[in-house]
Amino acid sequence: MSSLPVSPPLAPAAASSRPLRVLMISDVFFPRINGVSTSIETFRRDLGPEGIDVRLVAPAYGDTTPGDDPGLRRVPARRVVFDPEDRLMRWSCLVRTVDQVLSAGIDLIHIQTPFAAHYAGVRAARHYGLPVLATYHTHFEEYFHCYLPYAPRPALRAVARALARSQCNALDTVIVPSQAMAGRLADYGVRVPLHVLPTGIPTEQFRRGHRADFRQRHGIGENRPVALYVGRVAHEKNIDFLIEAAHLAVRRVPNLLLLIAGEGPALPHLQTLVTTLGLHENVSFVGYLDRSSELPDCYAAADLFVFASRTETQGLVLLEAMAAGLPVYALAEMGARDILAPERGAVIAADDVTEFAAGLAALITDRPRLARLAREAPLYAEEWSAPTMSRRLAHLYRSLQPGD
Repeated sequence: MSSLPVSPPLAPAAASSRPLRVLMISDVFFPRINGVSTSIETFRRDLGPEGIDVRLVAPAYGDTTPGDDPGLRRVPARRVVFDPEDRLMRWSCLVRTVDQVLSAGIDLIHIQTPFAAHYAGVRAARHYGLPVLATYHTHFEEYFHCYLPYAPRPALRAVARALARSQCNALDTVIVPSQAMAGRLADYGVRVPLHVLPTGIPTEQFRRGHRADFRQRHGIGENRPVALYVGRVAHEKNIDFLIEAAHLAVRRVPNLLLLIAGEGPALPHLQTLVTTLGLHENVSFVGYLDRSSELPDCYAAADLFVFASRTETQGLVLLEAMAAGLPVYALAEMGARDILAPERGAVIAADDVTEFAAGLAALITDRPRLARLAREAPLYAEEWSAPTMSRRLAHLYRSLQPGD
């Protein structure tokens, strides 16, 4: 790995007397559901008490109501041909909107995504002489081949690395959600400071789940062992691995249920796989669940959270599950490694489908061990709470101001 130093975690700092005005720019936001949208909304909510006034510029979606949020400006956008869930903001409208927001007084620009938002943010920062930073949310080197399967993988990786290096080095600093991602960017040749600062989670939100209610609504027996996956149903999430592991695990635990909560482009493929393996009685797709009501109930209804993604820059769902008191069984790859390494409320699984299945069957039937992990999990998740991480981000913002 490159010898580029990574900035240590920042200590909490007291808010100054005047709110610091920050413009966030993103190519994605709600109603589009993913980790970037969740991260943005979590920080927006918790930065206010830290003396940070956040304004957000993001795409308009077909069902977005203008003026739905006083701190949010929507930009007209068109559909992306190869990814119908996303939108591409119209450049002239984006530039005009950013300039309008800046005219009201902004101290710093925080870019959240590397598409039109990146170039508009860098342009505005240089033109107005403002500090600019970005959060590197997505490990694109491992994502491109899922959506461009016929392109040579080495070429896609080279393009992803060159683009990341170019974009990051155009900034004043870069936030990464894990040590693993900091190491990757350093290896790419990124030379600006890298700050490891994960997105926090609203831990209290996930403690209010009702196990019996969810199981009753979905026809799940009171004592049936349930393994849960929550997240985008996308190819890069490696959900095939979980289904294949379930296929092996049911030989030892015949009534095992793998619950998959989420939506995404891989859903038809995964449903076909379930049919091919004859797992209709053991795998259930419950679709997207509302984060404030249905999702806490879903976490509470499960016995074990399972996760096999190898591309996560952080892995927020692991912490959500732990906050709900749900033990985690997952691969310790990329950003997930930072969360899983202490094995508090979690067990690190082998990256082999046969071994993963054996471990799953053994753990989900070991009630005393599950109970111990369930006690550890919320205590550990609290160390990653949203207010804690927002204080650290506020400190970083202020450190980038002239004179600090």
